[in-house]
Amino acid sequence: MPFAITSFVGRERDIREVRKLLTTARLVTLTGVGGVGKTRLATEVAAATPFPDGVWFVDLACVSNPALVAQAVMTSLGIIDMSNRTAESQLVDHLADLDALIVLDNCEHLVESTGALCEHLLKSCAELRILATSREALRIVGEHVYPVLPLSIPDSGTTITPTALTAFEAPTLLLERARAVRPEFTVTEGETEAVARVCYRLDGIPLAIELAASRLRSLTMSGLLERLDDRFTLLDFDSRAAVPRQRTLRALIDWSYELSGPAEQLLWARLSVFAGEFTLAAAEGVCSGPDLPREQILDLIDHLITQSILTFAPSDGPPRYRMLETIREYGGHRLTELGETDVRRERHCDYYLALAERSAEEWNGPGQAASLAELRREHDNLRAALDWATNEPTAAHKGLALVTALRYHWCADGFLSDGRQWAERALRCGDPDSPERIPALWVAAWVMLLQGDRDAADQALEECITRAVAVNDRRSTGWASSLRGTSARFRGHNAESIVIYERVLADFPDDESLTRFTLFQLAMSQASDGPDTAPRTARQTIALADASGEQWSKSLALWALGFYQHTHGENDEAVTSTYAALQIQTAFNDRVATSLMLELLAWIAAARGEYRRAAWLLGAIESEWRRIGTSITAFGPYLAQPHDACERTTAAALPESVLRAERMRGEGLDHDQVMARALDNRESAAEPTRQDDAVLTTRELQVAELVAEGLSNRQIAQRLVVSPRTVDRHLENILGKLGFASRAQVAAWMARPPQ
Repeated sequence: MPFAITSFVGRERDIREVRKLLTTARLVTLTGVGGVGKTRLATEVAAATPFPDGVWFVDLACVSNPALVAQAVMTSLGIIDMSNRTAESQLVDHLADLDALIVLDNCEHLVESTGALCEHLLKSCAELRILATSREALRIVGEHVYPVLPLSIPDSGTTITPTALTAFEAPTLLLERARAVRPEFTVTEGETEAVARVCYRLDGIPLAIELAASRLRSLTMSGLLERLDDRFTLLDFDSRAAVPRQRTLRALIDWSYELSGPAEQLLWARLSVFAGEFTLAAAEGVCSGPDLPREQILDLIDHLITQSILTFAPSDGPPRYRMLETIREYGGHRLTELGETDVRRERHCDYYLALAERSAEEWNGPGQAASLAELRREHDNLRAALDWATNEPTAAHKGLALVTALRYHWCADGFLSDGRQWAERALRCGDPDSPERIPALWVAAWVMLLQGDRDAADQALEECITRAVAVNDRRSTGWASSLRGTSARFRGHNAESIVIYERVLADFPDDESLTRFTLFQLAMSQASDGPDTAPRTARQTIALADASGEQWSKSLALWALGFYQHTHGENDEAVTSTYAALQIQTAFNDRVATSLMLELLAWIAAARGEYRRAAWLLGAIESEWRRIGTSITAFGPYLAQPHDACERTTAAALPESVLRAERMRGEGLDHDQVMARALDNRESAAEPTRQDDAVLTTRELQVAELVAEGLSNRQIAQRLVVSPRTVDRHLENILGKLGFASRAQVAAWMARPPQ
C-alpha cells in the first residue's frame, strides 16, 4: 500500500461503512467524481482492515491498453511472469487460497476489462475481496457500489463561528492545508464566511481544496474567494445543478493552470506524456526546446510541486516526480490544443530508447545490476513508449529497436511475459523488411526459449538467420546461432549444442557479450555430456567476466561449474561455486537463474545426506517455479532427471511427517526469505529429541514463526486475527509435538537453519 504523505481529514463514517460492506460483499466499488478522494478513502479503509494474507494496491492509471489490466495486477502483486500462460490464470493460481484484499485504483478508463477480470478472480478465488475506485461502476454481478460524496460543508448563507467551522470536513481540510503552506495562518470571526464560501464554491472536492490551498501561500482567504468569483462562474449556486461535477474540477484546474506562468503551463502540458514517475533528466530530455530551455526545467518543476501539480516521489536514486492522473489528463488535453502531442510522444519514445540502448551497450561492465534497477523503475514509461511506437506506423522501427535494446530487461530482470508480448506486437506491426526486425527476432526467440516455447523460438531464429545472412548482419547471425544451440540443449541434444556453440565461438570472436553468453552454456552442455572440458570452459567465462567487471554471466558460469562438480562427486567444491553464484544473483532480479541455483543446492544437500535441508529447498523451489510460471523441465532432461532423483532420495530418507513439515517450511517462504536462508551456511544446533516425529499444521508453523520473532500470544492473536485462546491452544500443540517445555525452545528451533 502507498504511504500517506498528508493527514487524513474526515470520512470516519465512510471508513466504517466500507469496512462493514467488505465483511459481506466481495467486490465494493467506490464511485464519484474525479478528485473527490476515492483513492485516499480506499487506502485508509485498506489500512484499517486486517486481512490474514495481505493487502495489495494496484494503480491502473498508467495502463492505457485494456488487455494489460491483468498484467498490471500481476506486477503490483510481485508475481514474476515468465510463462506463456495467460496472466488471468497465473493470478488465479497465486490468489486461489489467499484471504486477501486487492485495491484496484483508477478503473474508469478500463471498466469493461477490469470488470471482466474481477468477475473471473472472484469466481475462482473463494476468500478474495476487491475494493475498486472508479468514476463509474464496473457493472458486474455481486458488485456493491458505494458513492463517495464531497466533504461536508456548511449550508450556503449560514453564519458560523470559527469553532463550529471545524465540525465540517471541507473547511477543516482547507484550514489544515493552509497552515501547511503558511504556519501562522489563523481564522478570525470575519473570515469564517470566506472559508465557508470557498469550500462551497469548490463543491467540497478534496483535490480542488488541496489545489486552492496551495495558493494561500500568496493570497488571503478573501483574495482566494475573489479569484473563484472571477474564474468560476459555473460554480455559482444557481447554475451548479446544471453543471456536471467533472466540469467543476476542470474549472478549478483551468484556474490553477491560468495562474501559472507561461513556462509552467508549457511544462505542465509536456509532462503529461510521462506514465507514472519520471526523473529530472527525463523531463529535460523530453520537454525542453527553444521555447523551454533545459536549464529552466528544475525551477519550473519546483514551482509545479509548490502548486500541487506535481508530487515528489521518494527514491534511492535521482529524484523522481509524479503527476496526479487527473492533472496529467488535463495536461494531455492542453498538449493536444498546442498541437504537440505527436512531437512529445516521439521525444518521449526517443528518450527511453536511448536509455535502453545505453543500458544494453554498457552491459559488459560492473553496472549491470544498477542498470537493470533503473529500467525496472522506468517500466511504465518503457511500456508507454512501446505502446506509442507500435501504434504509430512511422515509428514502428523504433518499437523494434526498443524491444531489442531491452533484451536484458526481459531475460535477466524478470519480465519475460512483457518481453514476449511487446516483441510479438512490434514484429507484427513493423515493416517485414525493416533492418530493425532482424535483431528483434533473436531477442523474441530468447524470451520464447526461457518460457519453454521452443517451436516458436526455432521459427523466429530461422527467419532471423535467413534475413541476417542476406544483409551481412553478423551480430544477429551470431546471437541467433548461439540461441539455436540453446534450443538444442533445452531439447536434450547436448552433443549438437556443443558443436553449435564451438562454431559460434570460432566464427564470432569479437562480440564479448556473445562470447560469455555462449561459453557458460557450452560449459553446461559439456558438464551434461561428460567431457572434462566443462571446468576449463566455465573458468574461461569467469576470467572474461572478471576482466570487465561483468557479473551476470559470471554467476551463471559459476553455476555451470558447480553443476559439473556435483555430477563428479565434488560436492564440497560444488557448494562453494553455487553459493558464489547465488550471492551474485542477490543484486539481480533473474528468478530463473536463482531457481536453477537453488535446485542445485538441493541436489547437493541430498547427495551429502542433508535431507532436511534438501526437503525445505525442494519446497521453496516448487513455490519459486510456480511463481515464475514454469518448471525445471523447460530447461531440458539433463536438469529434470537430477531433480527427480533428489525428490526420490529425500522422500526415502525422511519420515513422511518430517518431509511434509520441511517442505511446508520452504513453501511458506517468499523469494527474499528463500535467498537469505539458502545463503546461510551456518552449522545447525543439536536437534530436539522428538522433532523428527513432529509435523506442524500451516497455522502452527505461522504461530511458531511469530514466537521466533518475539511476539507475545496476544500480539500473535492480533497479527493472525484470532483469539488469544486459539493461540494458546496452538502453542500447546506445538510444544507437545516438538517435545519442548518453553517458548524459547520453539524460537531456537525455528531460527536453526534446516539440514
